[in-house]
Amino acid sequence: MKEAYLYEKDSKGKVRCLLCNHRCLIADGKRGICCVRENNKGILYSLVYEKLISANVDPIEKKPFFHFLPGSKAFSIATVGCNFRCLHCQNHEISQLPSNKESITGEEASCEEIVAMAQKYNCASISYTYTEPTVFFEYAYDTAKIAHAKGLKNNFVTNGYMTAEALDMIAPYLDGANVDLKAFSEEFYKMTCGAKLKPVQESIAKMYDLGIWVEVTTLIIPTLNDAEEELRKIAHFIRSLSPEIPWHVSAFYPTYKMLDKPRTSVETIKRAREIGLEEGLRYVYTGNIPGEEGENTACPNCNKVLIKRWGYQIAENSVTEGTCSQCGTPIAGKWM
Repeated sequence: MKEAYLYEKDSKGKVRCLLCNHRCLIADGKRGICCVRENNKGILYSLVYEKLISANVDPIEKKPFFHFLPGSKAFSIATVGCNFRCLHCQNHEISQLPSNKESITGEEASCEEIVAMAQKYNCASISYTYTEPTVFFEYAYDTAKIAHAKGLKNNFVTNGYMTAEALDMIAPYLDGANVDLKAFSEEFYKMTCGAKLKPVQESIAKMYDLGIWVEVTTLIIPTLNDAEEELRKIAHFIRSLSPEIPWHVSAFYPTYKMLDKPRTSVETIKRAREIGLEEGLRYVYTGNIPGEEGENTACPNCNKVLIKRWGYQIAENSVTEGTCSQCGTPIAGKWM
């Protein structure tokens, strides 16, 4: 076990976890909502430190990141656990494992070993993903520091529920984050995820202010968050931070505890992209629909297609030192 980095003790043996915005008050012998942080006699421990449940080499586009080292490979890692209870979780087998069983599973892998594997497979970055990286913060933070010193980039694929304290701590080593902005209603977050909307909005804004490269993803679920008014609110919020933040609108398919909703239609995804562009966003991408025009990156000034994609593969990339190869307009992002 690893002592947690962000928590406070009280006089009655309880601890207040300061890692995510649940800010759990945990009695002795109990765990927080994530089920992977435990109070042991007044000391908060991470139960998943250096306990790897998944490790893969992925194209960075799979995260999805379209403006963060496009065409590169990311060494993707996760532990078990999550601080959300999403009814449609695509990785519920590992994210919800600690809440369904008492045991904490995973293979031992040190932070140094993670970085070494990323280098071995010629990855440009380490991606903390699959489950929620906030709940394995100590593991991610220690790994990110080593990776940073070795010249590797670090990125989170996250629900955005971490505290401002956690973001301030990891910001020097976190280069990018793709944040799930799952809807734009408190009711959706409460009923579908077991969380709140406002802390996610605050995290996205703080990441942007800290200079972390941010992309936002919304999974469009029929009847739950696909109303045009709600999609406009999401796009407007992103635009209020910066029109250059990419927005990925992805198609839902039935899974886990949400088997009663249909797949998202191609027409709905296309319309969501149109709404984002109408609201002033410069880069809006369609997800889970390979071959769509909405996968490509075009210059917001001259409309030249600069990056052509098919799913997770790049067919062409003519971004030149972060600018449009035709008109010289800067293209926002972190480029190779």
